[in-house]
Amino acid sequence: MSVPTRVPHAGADSTRSRPRPSNVTCKILMAVTGLIFAAFVVVHMIGNLKVYTGAEHFDDYAHWLRTVFEPFLPYEGLLWILRSVLLVSLIAHVWCAWLLTLRARRARGPFRRKGLGLSSFTARTMPVTGAVLLLFIVFHILDLTTGTRPIGSTEYEAATRSQSYAYDNLVASFERPAVAAFYILAMALLAMHLAHGLWSAVNDLGVTGQRFRQVAVALAGIIALVVMVGNMSIPIAVLTGLVSKTGA
Repeated sequence: MSVPTRVPHAGADSTRSRPRPSNVTCKILMAVTGLIFAAFVVVHMIGNLKVYTGAEHFDDYAHWLRTVFEPFLPYEGLLWILRSVLLVSLIAHVWCAWLLTLRARRARGPFRRKGLGLSSFTARTMPVTGAVLLLFIVFHILDLTTGTRPIGSTEYEAATRSQSYAYDNLVASFERPAVAAFYILAMALLAMHLAHGLWSAVNDLGVTGQRFRQVAVALAGIIALVVMVGNMSIPIAVLTGLVSKTGA
């Protein structure tokens, strides 16, 4: 007497083999968190450009960021809210990027297409530019937020509840040519990452209209260029003496 063979349910197998989270979920998460980062770097650049208004205005702005919405929020309350949102977004962004890169490599195998042009180059270098930018974020925090040595300048002064020294700290940091050069390089990589990331976000969020996609490509490039030029101008201004320490 033959024993009937049990045929597995196709739907159960496909569900069991489907990766979690799905690639679609990862792409949407990366798009949303990428837009959060894009908004942050634009606002951050605008704030940084206040250095051209002089030490007093720049320090007042830095101090205002710590005291805004007091007493509704505690001292530095808004900053810590923003830092928390950015940290969660960063973890989600990096995790999803790692998952998608790993899955793409497994699916591709040992073969790689060649001669795909500039757009493909920016896409393929996203993990590299992202890794360098992650290192830059850590460096930037240790340099200008905490002043941790040897990364931070020996002249770094921590802010108090009544006074900020952001202007002199920034100038002291960028007076070091190696730090200024690293910052300029990081801004070039940020522009590459930002331009492709914004365009990818439009696609991943389901925008399909050809005209709108063309506008999105142009806007992504313009935003990336403005952020790069604006941020690069600051260390160059310090190195050339256009922006100098108070009393210098």
